[in-house]
Amino acid sequence: MKTYKVDEDGFYGSFGGTYVPEILYKTVEDLKNKYEDIIESEDFLNEYYQLLRDYVGRPSPLYFAKRMSEKYGCQLYLKREDLNHTGAHKINNAIGQILLARKMGKKRIIAETGAGQHGVATATVCALMNMPCRVYMGALDVERQHVNVERMKMLGAEVFPVESGNMTLKDATNEAIRDWCCHPADTFYIIGSTVGPHPYPEMVARLQSVISQEIMFQLKEKTGRDYPDYLMACVGGGSNAAGTIYHYLDDKRVKIVLGEAGGMGMYTDKTAASLNIGTVGILHGSRIKVMQTEDGQIIEPYSISAGLDYPGTGPMHCNLFDTGRAKVLAITDKEALQSAFELTRLEGIIPALESSHALALLPKMKFQKDDVVVLTVSGRGDKDLGTYLSHKNEIDYEAI
Repeated sequence: MKTYKVDEDGFYGSFGGTYVPEILYKTVEDLKNKYEDIIESEDFLNEYYQLLRDYVGRPSPLYFAKRMSEKYGCQLYLKREDLNHTGAHKINNAIGQILLARKMGKKRIIAETGAGQHGVATATVCALMNMPCRVYMGALDVERQHVNVERMKMLGAEVFPVESGNMTLKDATNEAIRDWCCHPADTFYIIGSTVGPHPYPEMVARLQSVISQEIMFQLKEKTGRDYPDYLMACVGGGSNAAGTIYHYLDDKRVKIVLGEAGGMGMYTDKTAASLNIGTVGILHGSRIKVMQTEDGQIIEPYSISAGLDYPGTGPMHCNLFDTGRAKVLAITDKEALQSAFELTRLEGIIPALESSHALALLPKMKFQKDDVVVLTVSGRGDKDLGTYLSHKNEIDYEAI
């Protein structure tokens, strides 16, 4: 049977692999050789699940969205990752990786962040485990996600604004990798997305797969069956989408539909729709689809959402798109904003701008009345209120 999971060499089809500077080779090999035994061990799993339950607040609810279901003619369930401690799915992965770092004897943590949610999650677990933490963040994102920056600092993290490139997530990742190259022995790099060299994409996906694990038993309780007809999520680097679909990757009964950041339009120079318009290249240690020029220079991505403006997407999603297993639509800023206000008015839930790119998939679909649809609300919208308020006059309230 064809599988969409990673192979032993770290590839999903032709995407993935380990492309790292020589100075990091031993560190990455060490992680690759140890991480599976550690995260499958009984003492790791006991501590991980205990923290997910008592600290994060899992399982996150699977909420039947009655008014949205009526509007879109389906049975719509929202997986409420926005209700986790720190406000997003990012904490699931951060807790797993800091436990791993501690068991591997690492003394210092670094991370990259775009919207700030992964930075906050990493700063949170570092405070919990009493470990020093430096978070790299593009200077533009520092500006537009000011509240998250202050949260990280309050938690004791050092936030390092990156001034290179277009001062967003790609540039923060570049800087974090430079730091890692300088301190490979004692530093653990907690990557927030399903990107980077193997084993990171698979490791992050597995730590996030608690989402699909819960969807299975929660759906069984609510509908009598443990699988939906559709799974929907936003995709940038790809961690919440990977967590949402992980246990259903090889289940052909389940259709996968993902929303990536179309920005001002997929064919404009203001977009981050890398799956739809990118070409194959190497970025941050992995073979993926990348927004690049013909001679391989990275094209700066753009999105109204700080968490989705990355010029590539993790190898799992590249393979799902390439093989047709997942349908990926480019969602514009305007469509995401409209959908954020719609969920707020119809269900009383203010979603993160990232999650709004998944919600904006709904008007593009044609559902049957009894289709069970599970859509992951990956984060809450507190951090994006400034953006929402500055665009509220552009919303078509009559369409809601």
